[in-house]
Amino acid sequence: MDLRNAVDLIWENRKYSTDDPKEVISHLNEEVAESLKALLKGDTDKAKRELEDALSCIFIALRVLNVEIEDAIERQIVQMKKRNEKIMIFKKDKVEIYVNGILKGGWTVWSEEDIKEAEKIAKEFGCKIIYS
Repeated sequence: MDLRNAVDLIWENRKYSTDDPKEVISHLNEEVAESLKALLKGDTDKAKRELEDALSCIFIALRVLNVEIEDAIERQIVQMKKRNEKIMIFKKDKVEIYVNGILKGGWTVWSEEDIKEAEKIAKEFGCKIIYS
């Protein structure tokens, strides 16, 4: 099935009719929350059904917000392919943070405790660690 046609069919058969983005997003949020609740209770089948309902809500929300579905998918693919390469370089007396090769900040290291704290921060933010 063509994605654009699917969105049109969902739009035509929606259970509620509103053009209020807040209301539409709220409904989407409820469906996702119900899916999570079902999953936490161990009811995978209900979680799947609620998630499928949430998918319809996403399509409706995109339509209300005038987002072209195919363009949105293409933008997401491009965004997901872009990986923010985060590197923390430990030098003799300082630490520097680079994102995509650009220096974003740094600080002076005074002790072994400072190094351990910087390593902890690097792991927390998903930085590659380089010692030079």
